[in-house]
Amino acid sequence: MPAALATVGRVLLRDVALDRIREAIVTGHLEPGAVIKDADLAAQLGLSVAPVRAALARLADEGLVESKPQSRTRVTALVPSRIRDAAVVVRAMHELAARDAVARLTDRDVAAMRAANERFAAAVRAGDLDAAMDADDDLHGVLLARCGNSAVLATVDRFTPAIRRLERRRFTAAHGEGSVELHERLIAACAASDADTAVATTTEIWTALLSELTEEPRDAE
Repeated sequence: MPAALATVGRVLLRDVALDRIREAIVTGHLEPGAVIKDADLAAQLGLSVAPVRAALARLADEGLVESKPQSRTRVTALVPSRIRDAAVVVRAMHELAARDAVARLTDRDVAAMRAANERFAAAVRAGDLDAAMDADDDLHGVLLARCGNSAVLATVDRFTPAIRRLERRRFTAAHGEGSVELHERLIAACAASDADTAVATTTEIWTALLSELTEEPRDAE
């Protein structure tokens, strides 16, 4: 029993490190090109080096950090073409989730989506980017949770953080306001159990985001 408890503890510490470092990269606190030293991160997080190294290995797989032999680990540069590639994959996963989830949604699920869109709209009006993205995740998370496909969830979890790095830099109030309307159409389709329209609207939502990511940056990155 003690050995089993110790194993769970290490996994949890790795996950804590993963969440904290990923958040720092996505929000820009660790900027593109920044050198990462596992010992320094471990000290800041109050953890040992082992879970931090495990977290960095996962982040390398997600494309958020890169490490070369005999060299330091760095936060990867923002390369819009790679991020758009990731967005195309994530769009396909959300389309699949919508297709499979609609028939399984409950009235409570639809209510949760409506509440999330209300929070999203309020956050957009207030210019609160973090709250807007959290609400957006909650709304689409209902469909992801109901689709019942673990591979879809794993793929979305893997590629979404890379997209969010650029999305945070390019997000505009106009884009947010347009998303509110698209969300409303998605929710209406879900409430009507109209999977075809839900999928088409999901495609439109992600196509709008891809268009935003394709535009020339408003400032140098």
